[in-house]
Amino acid sequence: MNFISTRHAAPVATLSQAIAAGLAPDGGLYVPEALPPPRDLSPGSDVADTAAALLAPFFQGDALAAELPAICREAFDFPAPLVSLGTPDDYVLELFHGPTAAFKDFGARFLAAAMARLRRHEAKPLTILVATSGDTGAAVAAAFHRQPGLRVVVLYPDGRVSPRQAHQLGCFGDNITALRVAGSFDDCQALVKRALNDAELQAQAPLSSANSISLGRLLPQMSYYAHAALTHRAATGRVLNFVIPTGNLGNALAAILARALGVPLGRIALATNANRVLPDFFGGGDYAPASSIATLANAMDVGAPSNFERLRWLFGDDDAALRAAFTAAHVDDATIREVIARRYRDHGEVHCPHTATAIKVLEDLRAQGEAGDWAVAATAHPAKFESVVEPLIGRTVDVPPALAELLARPAHADPISADYGALRKRLLQ
Repeated sequence: MNFISTRHAAPVATLSQAIAAGLAPDGGLYVPEALPPPRDLSPGSDVADTAAALLAPFFQGDALAAELPAICREAFDFPAPLVSLGTPDDYVLELFHGPTAAFKDFGARFLAAAMARLRRHEAKPLTILVATSGDTGAAVAAAFHRQPGLRVVVLYPDGRVSPRQAHQLGCFGDNITALRVAGSFDDCQALVKRALNDAELQAQAPLSSANSISLGRLLPQMSYYAHAALTHRAATGRVLNFVIPTGNLGNALAAILARALGVPLGRIALATNANRVLPDFFGGGDYAPASSIATLANAMDVGAPSNFERLRWLFGDDDAALRAAFTAAHVDDATIREVIARRYRDHGEVHCPHTATAIKVLEDLRAQGEAGDWAVAATAHPAKFESVVEPLIGRTVDVPPALAELLARPAHADPISADYGALRKRLLQ
């Protein structure tokens, strides 16, 4: 299968080329030349088995095709359980059982396994450049830590991630550099995109991306939705609908693509925080990127979601069809706090702020008469947001062992201005 840019001004690429490049040379995002036709899929024994079957058409004819099962087995060595919530026909898909306690572990570990194979015989080191609003950077750092021939530079908005997220970002050392940027996530993302499009810089210090703009991150994220939906249908005969908290649209787009491939996913509702670019668009307004607003659900503090470009590609730039296919709602900080406190009081559930936004959207859908089986994508472990969650539930949140091990390490991040010249100088060092 070949891949093209959403902006149609870059050469056709193989999957390996698209993964290695991250961003297309015209500044667009790589997408399949044509989506594989929908298939009647069956669940594998675990996420890795389901992933290998689901992703096979994308790897057909590529240098990595024969290694796909091994890549999946290496990347997806932890579970993604579908757990009942305290209300009938409601579930939560727990995506936080990886090494950094966030859903980003799935895509980051897959990308690292693929990149390690692609770089096997390369003499010149490659720098993976990543902007993070909270969880992506730690997942990428963990996945690429001490990988030969690869280094990672993580940019995050200083003061806009949780203390534990910041600690994770700076605790690896070795081939991982953390930069705390005096700006917003959108500033970080703009710096990454500019560097990736800097041909002179690329000639001196080869770069690639590990944000959700990378196909190597996006495609594997379909796997956990596919495994949950296929397993649920096999057990109940029913289709599973999803509410997905989203910022940069990568996680939501993965579910949308999985459904297009024949996975038995029903409705998909998007949940955002006070950053209302997506809800305003789906409510009938223009797509109008804006400066991001800092919220409790900081990983969704995105004012210019990159993957909107891919979403429009999927619907042939037909905004009316796109609006008809999904719903999107926003949740403010006061409501996020209320949901966290109430769900613990009434049901004994403990949720991170991002998961709480999705639960609120699901509650509103139920109040409007929405029927069927619905699952919320739980994107991060609540222990990563203890300063928000613990005062609301009145107790400490148990820290999973993998996260505890990271928090026990010393951490360091270098300050940097939101200036491209400063970043460029660092990358050339």
